[in-house]
Amino acid sequence: MLRSALTLFFVPLSTVLGAGLSDSSLETHVDSLALEFSFKPVKEAYWTNLPHHRRTPFAVSPDGKSAYLAYLDSSETDVHVQQVDPSTFAAVGSTVTVTGGKEAGGLVAHDDGFALLTNEALPSGTANAPADNTPVPVLYRYTNGEQTWKTFLGGPGVHEDFGLAASPDLNGDLVFSQEANMYGAYFVVTDYTGDAAGHFGDSIQYVKPDGTLQTINGASSAWGCSHNTGIAFEAADAAPFASICAEDQGDIWLNTDTQSMSGIKISNENTTNGASGEPLGGMSGSYSGLARLIGSDSYVFAWVSRGAIDLRANEWLGGGNTQASNRTNNRNVAIAQLTNKNTLNGQPATSEIGAHDGDSQVNWVTQGTADCSNAHVAAFDGENVLVTWEEIADPFCENIAMGCRGTFTGSYFQLMAGGAKVGEPVKSMDTFVAGDMVTMSDGRICWPYVSMDWKLDQAVGWDGPTDTTTKMSFACMNLDGTGSSNTASSTSGSAASLSTFATSVLTTKAALATAPAVTPTQATVESATSIPLPVAQPGTTRAKKSCSKKRRSL
Repeated sequence: MLRSALTLFFVPLSTVLGAGLSDSSLETHVDSLALEFSFKPVKEAYWTNLPHHRRTPFAVSPDGKSAYLAYLDSSETDVHVQQVDPSTFAAVGSTVTVTGGKEAGGLVAHDDGFALLTNEALPSGTANAPADNTPVPVLYRYTNGEQTWKTFLGGPGVHEDFGLAASPDLNGDLVFSQEANMYGAYFVVTDYTGDAAGHFGDSIQYVKPDGTLQTINGASSAWGCSHNTGIAFEAADAAPFASICAEDQGDIWLNTDTQSMSGIKISNENTTNGASGEPLGGMSGSYSGLARLIGSDSYVFAWVSRGAIDLRANEWLGGGNTQASNRTNNRNVAIAQLTNKNTLNGQPATSEIGAHDGDSQVNWVTQGTADCSNAHVAAFDGENVLVTWEEIADPFCENIAMGCRGTFTGSYFQLMAGGAKVGEPVKSMDTFVAGDMVTMSDGRICWPYVSMDWKLDQAVGWDGPTDTTTKMSFACMNLDGTGSSNTASSTSGSAASLSTFATSVLTTKAALATAPAVTPTQATVESATSIPLPVAQPGTTRAKKSCSKKRRSL
């Protein structure tokens, strides 16, 4: 996000230390934005089909006078971008539609418009296009409502020497650095030519303000982490920008300097079938996981983890790489602080083969038996950050390395400073984080969500959720505790109510027998006593391959 030009109101830490946030700190604008097009607010998770919030990218302009929201049409083709009043969160002007877009993958607001990261199928007859109209990543720039340029970040002509890439699941982010005068995009790819054809990785690309794609040695990457589980990306004063990946071999890396499955190890994670517990949100995740402190070179990273024990050698990767077992069956929230874009503040995760404790370096925000998911972080100022997550108090976690299910028991909002919790978290049962968390010009942190009856106890149907909405809500957290709420439109009357999808009984579509058995050292899995959990059938688009090639960065 653009931050350097924001004029922020700083609250001294002394005014909040010991007190923390309160219920009055949370401000809601329920159903404030009327959408011109319908939107499906739920997206199925990889493999398990459990419900996730479908991301709605949100950004505020450097002058603080305008904001923009991007959302995918309910048909799942066409991305709509709506200007929003940053005070009332009501619509300003008409919607801009990016025809053919398949995913709202990232948004940057400018004083005169916006830039959007999406993916789209290439025109029929395009030479060297991926098969079956598989979409490729593309960056759009709009100025005063009109398209200024578009630049493809994959497909024909982009990094042809390594292999051509498409992005059927974009799962990425877009940032802009005023100091570097450069866009940066980090997103998931699958190659359709070359050595990595048919496998999933990730790519980092840089683009000038005029739309020119740049190849920057030591910053650009055609293929980085073998990637199914998440990324985090944030602007820096110069390329390379700050980047983190959760790869499918068992580690989370601060890979700013390497753009690959190497660098500084932040965390050991158990990885099974190419997944590691959705540490960065899983499908529709990879946003607001890494926050730069305002006016600083420091960052804070948030993720969810089951912890790590019993490190052993990763025989396939070799080279001292490790694999781990889970410490807990549920996931807890953790944060890591970065002194700068390529330096971890504290000890890295161990790579000692045979070590029992693989998570002694982790700074835990939660340490209970509830399952935590959908973790995000944003900065109030140069010291205070907001960490958020969702909880299931009594979870069923049948899958060793994927999400859990159960009764939703609240969204939590925790103030932290210097890596320490300040006060108790604020809990809400009707406010969620479903889009980018943005530091506004007055110092609030605001984000979009859909007001609905949120359920986490069952998978969604094979054809995806059918409920749609034409209303978007916004919430803000105030550091000084002076939030207010606009509840003119009731939650129960919202067009976004999704209780029907979550209470329908679904038939199991595939057995869990394809997953490896869970041993006591991996997790103590509770017996499933409620509705069976549908999983993706092998051979569908959800059964992604883990990459079986060693990587190189360009």
